[in-house]
Parts: sequence; structure tokens; C-alpha cells
Amino acid sequence: MPRPKKPRCVTAPPLISAYGPQDAPSNGEISLSVEELEAIRLSDFEGLDQERAAEMMEVSRQTYGRILGRARSILAEAVVTGKTLTIGGGHYTMGRRRRRRFRGGRGGGS
Repeated sequence: MPRPKKPRCVTAPPLISAYGPQDAPSNGEISLSVEELEAIRLSDFEGLDQERAAEMMEVSRQTYGRILGRARSILAEAVVTGKTLTIGGGHYTMGRRRRRRFRGGRGGGS
């Protein structure tokens, strides 16, 4: 049984929910999740390196790389084949979560 997915942290909701060809009929539809859009925004629009972007989404660098790779593949397919790109869904939370950190010395005393 696979591990449950941890929600990815996204800073803001998408500004649009779909994007597609204007001069010809669409050749179908393909979906981009909100966290995939966030990965594209952080790396390709904001210009952050993967390490920093992964920290912002609160995932490992390897997980971030997989999300980004899938997002780029989806975008490429939409552009090359003339498909309508819909944006929505996924497993994410808005805003940054606060992580609790242990403070203090060894043991359970004060």
C-alpha cells in the first residue's frame, strides 16, 4: 500500500482555470493540477532553483523535480497538440503551514 500523499503548499489560487487555442478548434483537453502550476510558477516564472522552490512547497527536492517534470510534459503536450489546458484539482493547501520544531535539550524535562 503506498504512502498517503502529503499536501503540497501553494501560495495562491490560479488566476485562470483553462487555457486553449483561439484560432482553431481544440484537439481535446488535458489537465494540470494546482501544485503542478505552482511548480511551473516557482521555477520558470519566478526563476527559483529547485531546492528553494521545494522548500516553499514543503516537499523534498526529488518530489519537486517529479512535479515540475510532469507539469512541463503536460504543458508541452497542450501546446504541441493544440489541446485545451484545464487547471484545477490536486492535493494542496493554500499558504504556508507552520511546522512545529522541538526546542530544548535532551529528555522530556524543562
